[in-house]
Amino acid sequence: MDFELAEEHRMLKDLVANFVRDELMPLEAGVLAREAEGKGLGIGPDEHARLDKVAHELGLFGLDAPADVGGSDLPMTAMVGVEEEIGRCVTPYTLPPDSPNLRMLMQTVDDRQRAAYLAPYVAGETISAIGISEPGAGSDPAGMTTRAVRDGDDWVINGRKIWISRAADADFTILMAVTDQEKRARGGISAFLVDKGTPGFNVLRRIPMIGGAYTYEIALEDCRVEGWKLLGTEGQGFAPMQTRLGTRRIQMAAWSVGMAQRALDMVIEYAPQRKTFGLPLSERQAVQFWVAEAATKIHATRLMAYDCAWKLDQGRDVRNEISMIKWYATEMAYETVDRAMQAFGAMGMTKELPLALMQAKLRTMRIYDGPTEIHKWVVARNLLGTRR
Repeated sequence: MDFELAEEHRMLKDLVANFVRDELMPLEAGVLAREAEGKGLGIGPDEHARLDKVAHELGLFGLDAPADVGGSDLPMTAMVGVEEEIGRCVTPYTLPPDSPNLRMLMQTVDDRQRAAYLAPYVAGETISAIGISEPGAGSDPAGMTTRAVRDGDDWVINGRKIWISRAADADFTILMAVTDQEKRARGGISAFLVDKGTPGFNVLRRIPMIGGAYTYEIALEDCRVEGWKLLGTEGQGFAPMQTRLGTRRIQMAAWSVGMAQRALDMVIEYAPQRKTFGLPLSERQAVQFWVAEAATKIHATRLMAYDCAWKLDQGRDVRNEISMIKWYATEMAYETVDRAMQAFGAMGMTKELPLALMQAKLRTMRIYDGPTEIHKWVVARNLLGTRR
């Protein structure tokens, strides 16, 4: 058993670490200040374009995309290292393209869709979103009610979706809808590519989330989609959607490791400097235990993430492992950041440090793409054989 990354993947991780240190970290103070002033979480378009330019020049576009559309075709194990480094900084930036939607597209596109959607996406020319959750169907996507009905060669979609990131800005949205009410999740859910500006695709509202982020609610009102924009096979959208969700969950585990490691590093640097009642915090047993427990849990989570990614690269069934790392990693990181805030005392309660923003991000991560309780239930159900 080899617990080291391949040399080229380690070098990539180091390259991304340098990108985070040199390009993202200097923007962090501005991000924190804007969020504290209620201006939302983000960077300006000019800054985003500059980061894209630097990342592209460093060869950081399309890392896990297919080589035939300009990607590097990297395995998931390499991406865990990349995402861990990205997770260390609260400056909101994603190396194009976002892996979850990318991997769903990779699994489903035909030749025409590859040229029209996948290739521009890999090149960083387009932004995507995905519509899965509904006001009455969140953790149970099989309960969705949005319908797509054939009308000649086209499809007409009606329904409502919620909690969609980037819905107002995305060039296209991968939209999940029921195409067979009898079969539903067992052969009756399909995916569609819906372009920005399509009549009937209506953004209803922008929803402010904790930590300065936003999601959107949309309504589909007789939204007509051309037949060739059915993504994959009719009725077989549930499995590719799970690929997308699984990719995000591994990504979230890696982000969690990055955030937890950043918080631990901050405590390790601060604890010897801060004295209480004549002794530095580093000599207080409570703080020592926090440090030891955090280091141990980070190490365990990192190994779990790489184990899951390696098994996925081998084509193995990782449904249990993905649920395990999704809940364990986010809960671990939330606890680690919370204890770091406690160690910093009043300063830990400010928005001058990145800890509060990290905590808010982790708080949402404990919910989206399946809350902790659902993933524990999935693991137990699979092990106990109680799945109906």
